[in-house]
Parts: sequence; C-alpha cells; structure tokens
Amino acid sequence: EITHKRRISALGPGGLTRERAGFEVRDVHPTHYGRVCPIETPEGPNIGLINSLALYARTNEYGFLETPYVRVNNSKVTDEIEYLTAIDEGQYVIAQANASYDKEGRLTDELVSCRHRGEFTLVSPDRVEMMDVAPSQIVSVAASLIPFLEHDD
Repeated sequence: EITHKRRISALGPGGLTRERAGFEVRDVHPTHYGRVCPIETPEGPNIGLINSLALYARTNEYGFLETPYVRVNNSKVTDEIEYLTAIDEGQYVIAQANASYDKEGRLTDELVSCRHRGEFTLVSPDRVEMMDVAPSQIVSVAASLIPFLEHDD
C-alpha cells in the first residue's frame, strides 16, 4: 500500500498522454538519482510515465523533488544532512555512500568515486563536498526490500 501512496504520474491534466509520450520522456535521466526509482515502473503503455519516489526522496515547498546528502568538509564526513534538488545537486562533487572513512569521519581512499554535473569520476578526498546517505538511496521502498539487489540480473 505504501508504494501506491508514493507514486508519481506524468499523465493527467497538464501532463502527457500515453500515445504522445516518446522514449526520451520515459527513459531514466541522471536527475532522477535519489528522487525517482529507476526500477519500479509498470510494464506496458505506462512504462516510464508512472514512477515511484526513491526511498529518502521528498517534495519541497515548491513541489520539486529533493534527496538527502551528508555534508563533507575538508575530507571529513559530518553529521549535517542537506536536501538538494536536481538543480542544486549539479554544483557539488558527491561521493557514493560506500566510500571508506575512518572513525573520525575522514575519507581514507586515495581516490573517491563521485558524481559531478551528471558524470561519474574519481577525485581526491579533499574535493568531495557531499556524500550519499545510503546505497539504497536510489531505489523505492519496494525495490529496497529485494535481497541482494545489486547482484540481481
């Protein structure tokens, strides 16, 4: 039931119609990261037009989808959590949630796998500004319950 309450539709008044929606509208876009689940969408004519919110996604006061990130200062992971829209996210270098750090919160790897302006890259820890809150951040509530999802073909 919770999945149905966290659905987003591109159909309806002011939206698209099934017949006129092309592939580019239905496809997964980098701005969906942490906001819209890339897995959970119905099959058939509604594919890509009806989606589910990602696990930690929320809407802000203007109706834009936001996803949480942990702030990183001087290679140190802090306790500060900040929700960002897709537009705001583009200006930050964002590390993956599984980046290694020590007991003090300092990033330990020589190079950290990050996203910046929609591209995946390796950067030095001192360039990291934000970090994902959890590896499951990109999927919906229902998809996060799939055991060993990262190894599911």
